[in-house]
Amino acid sequence: MKRLAACLFCAASLAAAPVNVMQLLAGVERRYNRVTTLTAQFEETYSAPGRARQQEAGTLYLRKPGRMRWDYSQPPGKQFVTDGKFFYLYSPASQRAQKRPMKDSADLHAPLGFLLGRIDFARDFSRFESRSEGENTWVKAVPERKDLAYTHIEMLVTPRSEIQVLRVYGQDRSTLEFRFQGEKMNPPLESRLFVFTPPPGVPVAEEVE
Repeated sequence: MKRLAACLFCAASLAAAPVNVMQLLAGVERRYNRVTTLTAQFEETYSAPGRARQQEAGTLYLRKPGRMRWDYSQPPGKQFVTDGKFFYLYSPASQRAQKRPMKDSADLHAPLGFLLGRIDFARDFSRFESRSEGENTWVKAVPERKDLAYTHIEMLVTPRSEIQVLRVYGQDRSTLEFRFQGEKMNPPLESRLFVFTPPPGVPVAEEVE
């Protein structure tokens, strides 16, 4: 009985052990800093005060340095592309494309830009908190800069150092959540995939802040 009680005490102690956030993030850095390309299926949910909840889905493509493409299956035809210098957003509903310099973008997809270069959480974020969810860990990260479109992000990190969920909390109290699955590391991706070509007859409006 004493041995059983001791085992239960040890198990409880291990379960309650605090997560070493920087060690966990170091694992994420090692995982994603060694890839040059990546693909994953995503589900995207946007919510904001006074607005209907919006759910979308599709395929994400990343290629370092600085290139990213979101091809949407829901709604069909929507695209979000960056070629390393500009963000392009095309929505079939509006039949309009927008172009904006990456450094000026207020789009909440922008926080995923940290995956496009060499990840350094200690450089880009000033404060971290964590909480466990089963075998996974939620990490809250507050950015170093205060002039961004978002106040903080939350990541659900697996024991394999995968980012399974990313939540972006906007300055306008909106929340953008991405759920990823089917991640493939270093698949062959052609450069032309990251060149935005608007559909025939669709104007591209260049936005400059």
